Amino acid sequence: MQRPPILGTRASPLALAQARTVAAALEAAHGWAPGFVQLRPVRTSGDRIQDRPLAEVGGKGLWTKELDQYLLGGETDLSVHSMKDVESVRPEALTIAAMLPRADVRDRLIGAASIDALSQGARVGTSSPRRTAQLLRLRPDLQVAPIRGNVATRLAKIVAGEFDATFLAAAGLDRLGIKEGCPIEPAAMLPAPAQAAIGAECRSDDEVMRPLLLAINHAPTCAAVYAERAFARAVGGSCHSPVAALAVRGADERLWLRAELLSSDGLDHVTGQVRFAPGDDAPEQMARDLLERAPPSVRMLFA
Repeated sequence: MQRPPILGTRASPLALAQARTVAAALEAAHGWAPGFVQLRPVRTSGDRIQDRPLAEVGGKGLWTKELDQYLLGGETDLSVHSMKDVESVRPEALTIAAMLPRADVRDRLIGAASIDALSQGARVGTSSPRRTAQLLRLRPDLQVAPIRGNVATRLAKIVAGEFDATFLAAAGLDRLGIKEGCPIEPAAMLPAPAQAAIGAECRSDDEVMRPLLLAINHAPTCAAVYAERAFARAVGGSCHSPVAALAVRGADERLWLRAELLSSDGLDHVTGQVRFAPGDDAPEQMARDLLERAPPSVRMLFA
């Protein structure tokens, strides 16, 4: 590329840290000088709306809408996303061309040494339907209320006593150099589809940018995240639907996908797992199977 690529990113500290990681990977892969890739921070609707859960005002699209407009308009050459925040159905004109190696997929509990250690009736802040349902399944006595803001804002709310505890993605905390919190193993709380993966997206017809991004793509992460997103796409639902999925690639390159659908209060759930070769339609088949087996309180959230 004769000119510096322009990388679109959300303007939050975490998004900027992730964007710099992608920029550094591109610079190293192509022998560009540090700082060659230019970052263009964009304040998205999801960053501006801080008084309501995103599920009430547009869902995941609020993280990507403005970045998509810049990319499709040619003002940027690529966008960097937390894949967890990217809708499972994307515009055909855009392509997730690379994913970096996946980080820690776990959630971390902030404010207590464990879920069991939370006091009776403790107030826990989360705007995630998945985390809410999973937590109430384990501790129906807890009070769960929405919490918004970037990582620093949420941590400050715990310190100020607005909430007794909250959950944050371990990968995001690690990328910000924050060691605080108790990791929650997937056996207790399966993560959201694509959690801890960073994706780089470009225009589908950009024959210059796509091969540049392919050079930094981590195939095992890509295969696992594609499987999780295929499951999420097949199961349907909305940002109000509590869904969890995690795929892991084994030594034989087959994928092991575990998934869970829950009712909003966590009282009902249905789980499944399958092992398959990448590219197989097993994620879609498992989605259909879980929906068929799900009780009405769960199925109604994925209609």
